[in-house]
Amino acid sequence: MAPIPISSVKVGHIDDVQELRKTKPTIIPERFVRDKTERPTSLTAPIPSSSDIPTINFSKLSSGNTDELRTEISQLATACKEWGFFQVVNHGIDLSLLESIEKVAQGFFMLPLAEKQKYPMAPGTVQGYGQAFVLSEDQKLDWCNMFALGVEPKFIRNPSLWPTNPEKFSETVEVYSKEVRKLCQNLLKYIAMSIGLKGDIFEKMFGEAVQAIRMNYYPPCSRPDLVLGLSPHSDGSALTVLQQGKDNSVGLQILKDDRWVPVQPIPNALVINIGDTIEVLTNGIYKSVEHRAVTHKVKDRLSIVTFYAPSYEVELGPVQELVDENTPCKYRRYNHGEYSKHYVTNKLQGKKTLEFAKIQSKSSN
Repeated sequence: MAPIPISSVKVGHIDDVQELRKTKPTIIPERFVRDKTERPTSLTAPIPSSSDIPTINFSKLSSGNTDELRTEISQLATACKEWGFFQVVNHGIDLSLLESIEKVAQGFFMLPLAEKQKYPMAPGTVQGYGQAFVLSEDQKLDWCNMFALGVEPKFIRNPSLWPTNPEKFSETVEVYSKEVRKLCQNLLKYIAMSIGLKGDIFEKMFGEAVQAIRMNYYPPCSRPDLVLGLSPHSDGSALTVLQQGKDNSVGLQILKDDRWVPVQPIPNALVINIGDTIEVLTNGIYKSVEHRAVTHKVKDRLSIVTFYAPSYEVELGPVQELVDENTPCKYRRYNHGEYSKHYVTNKLQGKKTLEFAKIQSKSSN
């Protein structure tokens, strides 16, 4: 999330997909065409269906009676253990704020290319406008334009990347991010409780939590069967909060039982997923999950993603209460800043970046 420029990285020419769509609507440059095994048609099945993805009623966690709280925490445990993804309803964030952030995000992507290019994402960084995680000249590209900003703590911000247009863009991001931050803090409390830990354990452990926002715009694509909107990956964060654009195409898919399951958005809900950090802290009881985005032939799609993670200074490893002789430690202790640097300087490739933290099992003689 912090800017980590790599001056030696050569990424080659990267077409802006919105411009491609405008000027050459039927052309798919070779760098966007996926190998056959990576294409959206592979291992996609209607079963399990997206209706199986758990829904958590946040109001029952935050203000329900004892029985409602117990039931909802049990459902949260199941969601985290079996899916790593859930949709949260009645989350307490004003719906007008969800509409406002969507409006300014859409407004930014509709600006002329020259205006957006005033906020370039430099190779090896994940802030600004462009494509993140591109680290070579021959790497396959995602059919997506991104605009990302570090939000908290203040020192990770790059003020020159915060746009003045659309009007109220920065102000809206500030207000929205404060509300999502509160939601993340509360969800982490209930996630801790769901696994038998004290509710404040993660908040105490994280220090001044790092938060970033990324807006993704997926234009229509004439050959959605050949491209990916976003490569398969798990998130390096503790929690990720996804707002999907209203009435957009269904683009998010999660890997469940070796099948890609589409996530059908519930109106006004937010999609939450467990990141690598929670997998490590829970010693693998709750696992981060691979997900990807696909495109649509005629519809565009907008998503607004918040990443919430520990301070870069924090040393992390499995919580001691979740390690015993029957459940040995699966992950080493590491500095979260080092892991973040490792994550943003590698291309998105499934859960490969988590190998950084795994303890390699010794084969028995």
